[in-house]
Amino acid sequence: MVQTTTKTVKLHEIHINPDNPRTITEKQMQKLVKSLQEFPDMMELREIIVDENMMILGGNMRYLALKKVGEKTAPVKIVDGLTSEQKREFIIKDNANFGEWDMDMLANKWDELPLSEWGVELPIDWLNPIPDDNEPIDEQAMEETQNKCPKCGFEW
Repeated sequence: MVQTTTKTVKLHEIHINPDNPRTITEKQMQKLVKSLQEFPDMMELREIIVDENMMILGGNMRYLALKKVGEKTAPVKIVDGLTSEQKREFIIKDNANFGEWDMDMLANKWDELPLSEWGVELPIDWLNPIPDDNEPIDEQAMEETQNKCPKCGFEW
């Protein structure tokens, strides 16, 4: 039988999972750090999940972000009674992205919010929609907004 306990513990008591198959880019980590700094109550709403040995099952990246911002404690949910197979299943399913964003709803009801900063991967045309075939193209405006990749030189 699985039992859970929620409490706040010192970060040094928590063990990062060396078998965690998820990675994060530095840019994504910076967004996560910023997110936790701007909305610290998020951790109370979504604690780090650990097993009875304090090994992280869910929340490795939040744990690393908390360390980056200098936090000393974190709320955790301790799960006791899972088999090793159940722990592995949880690790994968907790990180799986089963849903898709409703882009129309985001555009019409959530567009005033910093969605990209909050981790929503928006399509390239989100900010600069592709014009309809019948709509005239303002070539001067396109030249002014043209961007160039500093690494490969690709222009868009």
